[in-house]
Amino acid sequence: MATKYSMDPGAPDPSFLGFWRERHLCTLTTPRPGGTPHLVPVGVTYDPEACLARVITNRGSAKVRYVRAAGEQGAAVAVCQLEGRRWATLEGRAFVHEERERVAEAERRYAERYGRTPSPNPSRVVIEIHLTRAMGRG
Repeated sequence: MATKYSMDPGAPDPSFLGFWRERHLCTLTTPRPGGTPHLVPVGVTYDPEACLARVITNRGSAKVRYVRAAGEQGAAVAVCQLEGRRWATLEGRAFVHEERERVAEAERRYAERYGRTPSPNPSRVVIEIHLTRAMGRG
């Protein structure tokens, strides 16, 4: 990855994008209604062409509740991954989607990145993060 920390999330440098294509556990930070951060481990996929990051999860999860509680403007969130001294963070506005096509696309991307197809789950939704910032260090 480049040594500069900040970059355009829609035009990442090749090493930053490559790091996001490797299999890594990530974290998602969402704001609780009181303003404190809620941080959980997740699988994340990064789609720079659409300037989106995606997280599949259950409809009833706390992260879904917190994103929905932010209202129509979406929740300000961050996803992060690290390995040794390498790290990468994506920030943006998150929205929950239940449309089957969107969930299926998120599942497809998850399977591609993590090497396994998620088991069927009728309660699955996707949190789509409309990216506004990308940072990292190689």
